Amino acid sequence: MTTAHSTSTGVTAEVIEIRVCAGTGCVANGSLEVAHRFDDAIEQAAAADRVRVVRTGCHGLCAKGPVVVVAPEGVFYPSVDVHAASDILEALLSGTGPAREHLYRESEDAEAIELYADIPFNTRQERIVLRNCGVIDPEDLGAARAAGTYEALRQTLENLTPSDVIEEMKKSGLRGRGGAGFTTGLKWQLAHDSEADIKYMICNADEGDPGAFMDRSLLEGDPHGVLEGMIIAAYAIGASEGYVYVRAEYPLAVTRLKKALADATAAGFLGTRILGSDFSFTIHVREGAGAFVCGEETALIASIEGHRGMPRPRPPFPTTSGLWNAPTCINNVETLANVAWIITHGAEAYASIGSATSCGTKVFALTGKVRHSGLVEVPFGLTVGELVHEVGGGCADGHEPKAVQIGGPSGGCLPASLFDTRIEYDALMSVGAIVGSGGMVVVDERTCMVELARYFLTFTQDESCGKCVPCRVGTKRMLEIVSRITEGHGEPGDIELLEELADVVKTTSLCGLGQTAPNPVLTTLRYFRDEYVEHVEEHRCRACACSALSTFVVVDSLCKGCGVCKKRCPVDAITGELKGIYVIDSEKCMKCGICETHCPFDAIERV
Repeated sequence: MTTAHSTSTGVTAEVIEIRVCAGTGCVANGSLEVAHRFDDAIEQAAAADRVRVVRTGCHGLCAKGPVVVVAPEGVFYPSVDVHAASDILEALLSGTGPAREHLYRESEDAEAIELYADIPFNTRQERIVLRNCGVIDPEDLGAARAAGTYEALRQTLENLTPSDVIEEMKKSGLRGRGGAGFTTGLKWQLAHDSEADIKYMICNADEGDPGAFMDRSLLEGDPHGVLEGMIIAAYAIGASEGYVYVRAEYPLAVTRLKKALADATAAGFLGTRILGSDFSFTIHVREGAGAFVCGEETALIASIEGHRGMPRPRPPFPTTSGLWNAPTCINNVETLANVAWIITHGAEAYASIGSATSCGTKVFALTGKVRHSGLVEVPFGLTVGELVHEVGGGCADGHEPKAVQIGGPSGGCLPASLFDTRIEYDALMSVGAIVGSGGMVVVDERTCMVELARYFLTFTQDESCGKCVPCRVGTKRMLEIVSRITEGHGEPGDIELLEELADVVKTTSLCGLGQTAPNPVLTTLRYFRDEYVEHVEEHRCRACACSALSTFVVVDSLCKGCGVCKKRCPVDAITGELKGIYVIDSEKCMKCGICETHCPFDAIERV
């Protein structure tokens, strides 16, 4: 938040904030060095009374990191390095306006866009969950409170009974954002109605989908917002103890979460008699070892209890018998991040956003062959195409989107012909996909859909806990068939056998991992069956993505005769002389793709 200071004339002026993204993605790209450069330059200019640097969570447009926003105006600078930082601060202190050479442009010859809110990536977004990410210092409780955090908790404890809170959640239409989409208010009601001496509240932060970083970014950028929702949920169900189960692979999120817990406890928002009420609640952090199956509720509970993370049959459901056989409510990070906003603004306001059956907003990790990848929050009801083209900017380099894998490895592949499908729980389910936790991977015509299905099936098969036969054995047999097809050894009947196996695994597996593992295969068979047929009957991959079905050739017009490919080839399959044209011997070539990867002129193609 911007702050104020008193000038020599007694007039109060705003302190300009330079908000530097300090989320994992931008940190990996050098944002902390950029922040240090700003700090040093401000100190040298003796401008600390006018300008300060705020290290925030994720701003969203990860593809352009490190990103910087100058508040209160909201001037946006993408891809900032230490040299750009000096230019930006110099322009800021001189009062000449923004450093225009560093402003955002959709393309090199496009007009500069000054404000972050005005770039196409943001115009369709509506930030509720991410309202404080990219705005406040996530390690500063004072900044969180200035942004309104913990006011909903105060309002709850002073004015609402647990039943009031539950009814508010029901009226809001909030559904679980972890994948299943179960009604949040109903889950809380079930836990509330279960009689026991002790109850538990769990925040599921075991985010394991490939390419997904929604929960991580929330915990890194607004940990107090998540904790506030968790405390309110615990009050509603009558829990006295809670756990945040978070992946140990998220060290920055874990560090900020633990600091937030300590600060909230010291300030009286956690612990005994919170804010002077009769309600007491404590939270512990449990770091998971990275098992995807522990995202399933009963497997997560087993892991917290110290057992191997494996699901158990239900019923009984965790709301009746969960952690240490006590009633337990489990919500994921994004679900809990909605709670305080609903309490503050009212259930009706929340229900008015999105659609009748899918209320509010949804956070997606938009990745893949898309121009603007990053963290986005859009209201339910947008179409898949609007998200891909208007928010993501479509594909780059003249390519067109071919499909979207939505819902992570448990989701489905939607072809471009179905991009008018609305992002709603029921609408996506009707075409074979799911909202899931929010992973969205865009692919273009260079992607083989059979190979994509094999990739996701490899992940889910590897992550299967092995407890039930359908998942343990069925996914392995499915993977063997799909792998055989991509390797050019497909046989007549493989496609039909694959469908039969997928149906058995889907209908007989014990938990959600096995029940949804066949989805990528089933949806690619449903919408891209001709690619499977080509692989099996013609031993051809139209995308030239399956190495075993492709041949590598040197394009004479692009080859510069540098010899890099010949030096890199592990089987001496490439011949030629420096400054001449090189040739690949298809008989010797083992199709490893090393030459293609290392050619500096993109002169090697698959055909």
